[in-house]
Amino acid sequence: MVITRGFGGIPGATESSAMEIYLVGGAVRDKLLGLPVTERDWVVVGATPDTLLELGYKPVGKDFPVFLHPKTKEEYALARTERKTGPGYTGFETSAGPDITLEEDLLRRDLTINAMAETPAGELVDPYGGRDDLDNGLLRHVSPAFAEDPVRILRIARFAARFANLGFHVAHTTSTLMRTMVDNGEVEHLVPERVWAELVKALATETPAQFFRVLAACGALHTLFPEFAPLAQNNTADEHGQVAIKLPVLEQAVILSSDTAVRFAALVCELDRGTSNDFSRDALETLCARHRVPNACCELADMALQQRKQVQLADTLTAAQLLDILDSLDAFRRPERFSQFLLVCEADAMAVQGDCKGEFLQQALAAARSVRASDLAQQGLSGKEIGAALQQKRIAAIDESLSQC
Repeated sequence: MVITRGFGGIPGATESSAMEIYLVGGAVRDKLLGLPVTERDWVVVGATPDTLLELGYKPVGKDFPVFLHPKTKEEYALARTERKTGPGYTGFETSAGPDITLEEDLLRRDLTINAMAETPAGELVDPYGGRDDLDNGLLRHVSPAFAEDPVRILRIARFAARFANLGFHVAHTTSTLMRTMVDNGEVEHLVPERVWAELVKALATETPAQFFRVLAACGALHTLFPEFAPLAQNNTADEHGQVAIKLPVLEQAVILSSDTAVRFAALVCELDRGTSNDFSRDALETLCARHRVPNACCELADMALQQRKQVQLADTLTAAQLLDILDSLDAFRRPERFSQFLLVCEADAMAVQGDCKGEFLQQALAAARSVRASDLAQQGLSGKEIGAALQQKRIAAIDESLSQC
């Protein structure tokens, strides 16, 4: 066996057939863009599962042969092809074998910029023009097989968000293909967990609003995120066919925090601002249930939906009213979530060049925390007496603190 040394091979192993290993996909793309390479994937050509097992690789793939390197633990996949057998992103039959070429493996990938490989000598293998598309900032599908997997609509929207700051846009031919996929009902087969996973990745980018613009342009937004459809109404498309959805609260949240929960809650505030009758708690519950949104994200979004407008009036509220807000936010027991909430409030206020007033709540919390239940117990109080006295003393502490401003 010819083992590619330095590219994941096991020195000293021998076999009668040749095995070639290539660095592929995002690692090659990001390297060419001058971005940090955080994850490396490899394709093995000319091998069988038994070959890799004999070399100590550990199998991890169920639907197709993927293995973990015995030392680096990086993923190595046998070169493979796919054939559409049913609707949705699971309706595929995969073939992997030593006779499948690198070019055949790259052909099944989504975008040309993800369909490049690198040889052990550092030479670029680019059969489908990925390097040119990188240079031109173009997100273009590799082949018509792109239309067979609806997840690719989400992925291309996410890549558009990730690379928007580099000037990337979706190719017109790819946009047309995406619209056809939507018209054919392909996106209706996406499972909630996958939609949420791609949304989380989009929210982690510097320009997550681009994710929704691309989905709106191909018509997928109404199916996947119908709550956002009103934000795209009466907005014209730009030269690349993208609808100019404006998400100022989210844009401010991106500046303030990388926390997914904060950014998701900012999205909900966006919906509340963009809906004529306000965005209800029932609507939020429907959104979270549809995409299986984690409880932490749902809870923070609900808090922002219900309380953020009160925070903007914090400088006009009494000590008792401020304490009520702190209690409703569970700020005493969950200070980290309280901090997240204030970030969302700040993003919401900044979106309209307003003042959050969150410092009043922070000051009120600090003052209220100076009152300890243990001190009241030492005074001979017990049970409900402690609760009532604690409430009154906290109000008094907040009132005194505010009077010193």
